[in-house]
Amino acid sequence: MRLFDRTLAAHAWPTCALVLMGFAAACGSTGETASSGIAAGGNGGNGGVLTGVGVGGEGGASSASSSSSSSSGEGGSGGGEPKLGPPYPIVLSHGFFGFEDFAGVGFVTYFYEVKDHLASQGELDVFTPAVDPFNTSDFRGAQLVDYIEQILAITGHEKVNIIGHSQGGLDARVAANLRPDLVASVVTVATPHGGSRVADIALELVSDPDAQDVVSDLLEVIGAPLYDEFGEQTNVWKPLELFSQPGIAAFNKAHPDEPGVFYASIAGRSDLHLGGDICDADVSLPFIAEWQGKLDTVDPLLSLFESILDGGFGDPYPNDGLVRVADSKHGEFWGCLPVDHLDEIGQLFGDSAGIGNGWKHKVFYADVVAELRKRGF
Repeated sequence: MRLFDRTLAAHAWPTCALVLMGFAAACGSTGETASSGIAAGGNGGNGGVLTGVGVGGEGGASSASSSSSSSSGEGGSGGGEPKLGPPYPIVLSHGFFGFEDFAGVGFVTYFYEVKDHLASQGELDVFTPAVDPFNTSDFRGAQLVDYIEQILAITGHEKVNIIGHSQGGLDARVAANLRPDLVASVVTVATPHGGSRVADIALELVSDPDAQDVVSDLLEVIGAPLYDEFGEQTNVWKPLELFSQPGIAAFNKAHPDEPGVFYASIAGRSDLHLGGDICDADVSLPFIAEWQGKLDTVDPLLSLFESILDGGFGDPYPNDGLVRVADSKHGEFWGCLPVDHLDEIGQLFGDSAGIGNGWKHKVFYADVVAELRKRGF
């Protein structure tokens, strides 16, 4: 690792903080088992298991091996056999710095214990594919398609439902663009469809290539196991450029919604913000509407970013600490929840939402799946 001076470190610290926050969000705890899923380390569940994670870069999507599943009671999609319709398998698509098994050492991460909870509710075909933690959503979305094809081969279904958190929602949109015939619905949670001002500021402050090297070096030290698994081609600057205003504008132009895919979105509001009119939902759903009037205290890890996003005096821009409500909207808007960007996935380590806030992330994901089932997905 190269040595760097204090000036470069001072310029790089906001982006370093963002990377550290993402690292903290990704590092869960041991003990989660897959009800049916894809794990980077090959950990089994009671459904099919796909192993292997794609390496970063701008090349093709990753490859993976698979074994057959008995969860659907049907054969795979080969041989011209009719494919199964709804209820479709659920794919949980992780965000920036997300991964399922931290370099094979047993840390279960990101959607904290969600798969186990969904299994307890009878949802056995739940998958959490691990894509490149730092890359464009074009690349990650292509990886996601690769996994979806394997999931459908295992389960015998014709389509999947994707629930994406943060960048995972952008990946889901890419996957739906690439293979609309394989995707029934895309529900996004705190996805920066309109970008994030945090990324613009980070890129402005670390415009010096040498300062960017500082952040990359810091990441290499902190996330050495990730580099062991993904190689040095993975790059933290790619998602930051995607989340910037120019980056997200180009992304949205390139990835319009597909007519045959259902799109919905949910936002988070934190730092004791009630949300106001911006949180008015297109359709009122009880599992979201019941939290109107409830408040959330932002996690200290996100407090700096929340203050950047909220607009200053009067806090005119409700946000979850990384993404503004206005930028989270896409498709049918289901409303706001009193949670921050970490609460939305049960991090850190299953930590609850704000003081006196009884919102439960595992119940939330079960409710989202139940809503999709009611709609015929």
